[in-house]
Amino acid sequence: MSMINGIAASNGIAIAKAYHLAVPDLSFEKTTVANVEEEISRLDAALNISKQELEKIRENARVSLGDEHAEIFSAHLLVLADPELVNPIKDNIRNNKLNAEAALDETATMFIDMFRSMDNEYMKERAADIQDVTKRVMAHLLQVSFPDPALIDEEVIIIAEDLTPSDTAQLNKQFVKGFTTDIGGRTSHSAIMARSLEIPAVVGTKSITSSAAKDSMIIVDGIEGTVIIDPTEDELASYKAKQEAFEQQKQEWAKLKDEPTITTDNVHVELVANIGTPEDVTGVLNNGGEGVGLYRTEFLYMGKSELPSEDEQFESYKAVLEQMGDKPVVVRTLDIGGDKELSYLQLPKELNPFLGFRAIRLCLERDDIFRVQLRALLRASVYGNLKIMFPMIATLEEFRQAKAILLEEKDKLTADGVSVSESIEIGIMVEIPSTAVAAKQFAKEVDFFSVGTNDLIQYTMAADRMNERVSYLYQPYHPAILNLVHNVIEAAHAEGKWAGMCGEMAGDEIAIPLLLGLGLDEFSMSATSILPARTQITKLSKADMQELSQEALTLSTADDVEQLVRQRTGQ
Repeated sequence: MSMINGIAASNGIAIAKAYHLAVPDLSFEKTTVANVEEEISRLDAALNISKQELEKIRENARVSLGDEHAEIFSAHLLVLADPELVNPIKDNIRNNKLNAEAALDETATMFIDMFRSMDNEYMKERAADIQDVTKRVMAHLLQVSFPDPALIDEEVIIIAEDLTPSDTAQLNKQFVKGFTTDIGGRTSHSAIMARSLEIPAVVGTKSITSSAAKDSMIIVDGIEGTVIIDPTEDELASYKAKQEAFEQQKQEWAKLKDEPTITTDNVHVELVANIGTPEDVTGVLNNGGEGVGLYRTEFLYMGKSELPSEDEQFESYKAVLEQMGDKPVVVRTLDIGGDKELSYLQLPKELNPFLGFRAIRLCLERDDIFRVQLRALLRASVYGNLKIMFPMIATLEEFRQAKAILLEEKDKLTADGVSVSESIEIGIMVEIPSTAVAAKQFAKEVDFFSVGTNDLIQYTMAADRMNERVSYLYQPYHPAILNLVHNVIEAAHAEGKWAGMCGEMAGDEIAIPLLLGLGLDEFSMSATSILPARTQITKLSKADMQELSQEALTLSTADDVEQLVRQRTGQ
């Protein structure tokens, strides 16, 4: 037996024999060719076959995973059609008389290295996209079979250096019980898809492919982030018991699906979900979500070749509102730019994209884009309980300008005889320290706050959360963060407004008692986290958690806070 530690990417315990998803031998000989047009024809044929396969995978992903994940393959198809990639390959063949394999490899490697050298996760994922797509094209040039996980017909745990989005989209839950990889993180495409599929996964093990032999018995513990290779009989029995306990726990959680979230001293807490597409609403309702606390609208804009139309957006917003009925739906206006690029907007590159021209900053300058989205939202507002939230607000002037544009579009629609709800709440994300500090001033003008902790923490600690070398500074329990959150909640309540949270922290079992004690009104998290959070909160007393949180605010370090929570709650 040996144990390897990794990153817990998707909850649950999986036990099965190993299945190595090996990349085929894509080695080739670099040669010069006499007939360059013949090589270009070979390249075009490989591109066309790859395109057909990706279209099929995209359709499969749409059926099994929903539109959001299927859009990844739209992005892959755009890579295949991108003249900035394809033309240099053809130029390389023509100018240097290279065979197609060598020209593809040289050009793709140049782009992959360029994206990987960039210091943000989004651009690094673009490198992964190019690598994923060009491997497929190379396989067709070499006429070798490319991995096809869809053909697996027995219970296995997939082991791979990395699992590409196209690999993950082909996984059949009936046979693939879990997976584990050498590289990857919790925000990688494969990790996100694993959670959607509810397949246990551990990523970032660094050495699983070299440690596990073919047909080894494997245990993937997606709760603790460990992988056990060739377990002993005792270990096997122990993990089977843990697996059974986890499944029983899920059944217990499910009993609370239609129950309100009430503390032991009878205080109601609202648990809602973060979503990216209308298809995600099913998961929200199946997991007992009381609303949508964050609808990330940028997915409507990504993986496309042009901006979505007003009607296209209207249909998406309407679909979410109609499915949620009278339950609240908080829609975040476009949060794009900076690290989240839209190639068709051709925004300038920035040295510090997280601190750059993004979100509301982009929308206020490009109000032609902003107004289209606001009109679509306003038209959809009559189909449910809509709340609109502006991201990355740093100053009151930004909020006032954004609200003024919203009200202008509302007046225009009303003048044109279009029905618009009169009860839309207008709020902001609090993700910049200046906004959290000045919450008292903002609270007089907004209808609500939603704390975006993923960015608030990295801005407060001055540490890129995607940078492994400074990841130790991503500290949700740090007293500085708790004091900022406390300030926001107090300011909201002083003006009779409500405060929610839509970052990862809202679903964190250590943070939940603290946030409850600080008076947070709404917790927004991934849909699958709602029932565990509800179970936890129904066992807590708000009065006790108030005492706990007040003490936590006075402590010195994040470790001190975590230790305090564990001692007081027995977690």
